[in-house]
Amino acid sequence: MEKFAVEKSRGPLYYAWLRFLDNKAALVSGVILLVLIFMAVFAPLVTKTGYAEQAYITRVLDFPSWQNWFGVDAVGRDLYSRIVYGARVSLGVGVLSALISLVIGLPLGAVAGFKGGRVDWFVMRVVEIFSVIPPLLVAILIASLVGGSVLNVILISSAFGWVNVCRLVRGQVMSLKKKEFVAASKALGASPMYIMRKHLVKNSISPIIVGFVLAIPGAMMMEASLSFLGVGINPPTPSWGQMISDGLYYMFYYWHLAVFPTLFLAITVLSTSLFGDGLRDALDPTMKGK
Repeated sequence: MEKFAVEKSRGPLYYAWLRFLDNKAALVSGVILLVLIFMAVFAPLVTKTGYAEQAYITRVLDFPSWQNWFGVDAVGRDLYSRIVYGARVSLGVGVLSALISLVIGLPLGAVAGFKGGRVDWFVMRVVEIFSVIPPLLVAILIASLVGGSVLNVILISSAFGWVNVCRLVRGQVMSLKKKEFVAASKALGASPMYIMRKHLVKNSISPIIVGFVLAIPGAMMMEASLSFLGVGINPPTPSWGQMISDGLYYMFYYWHLAVFPTLFLAITVLSTSLFGDGLRDALDPTMKGK
């Protein structure tokens, strides 16, 4: 009896945590993300120079060494320092874009799924319009018109990221509103806003969190693509996409200028995606193995 009480008191989050620990790929990805976040937040403590400081002007294009772990770029800046500070840009753009997408997509999806009818029809037509527009091409056009900055890139990324969040929340709300507890709440006279907030959105938190995490790598790739094409983050602010673009000019000999930022971008995007997949499997065990 006592064992049963202990098992019951642990709750679903405890077992979700155990399932997450069983997923080694997600666990390793989480550790990698923690290291990257630590580097981005405490960049001045883990680097020797600033991202724009030309401290090695006499040693331009130097290969990796004990003094400069990732080498020196074409204007005498330490490449390791720029990559560490670039993590701030990539992770910051990814997280903030995902947050804005959540703020837009969550209420739209909840209202469309709960109301149905003309409201749902109108919201889904808007979603379809944004779905058929090539995001990168439109993002390049907008970035060329409004100029490249961190804020503009965040707004451009979130302008397309909300669509997936809206679909996810709408589907979740449509399945939940048919449940008995929603019918009981209606019978007791609860207002639609109370039902959406207390029952529908609250019971959709797990997939919403997963959708938020999985939206981050898409925003990071959008920022890297725009910066690679020269319409994203403006120099000297470091961006991995910008560094990859600059390094391509020297790729045949000074390989390190493009390889290291590419490696960090790939590891970050892959780790975020694997972490999101592991979180999805942990919070929804029916998805495991699919």
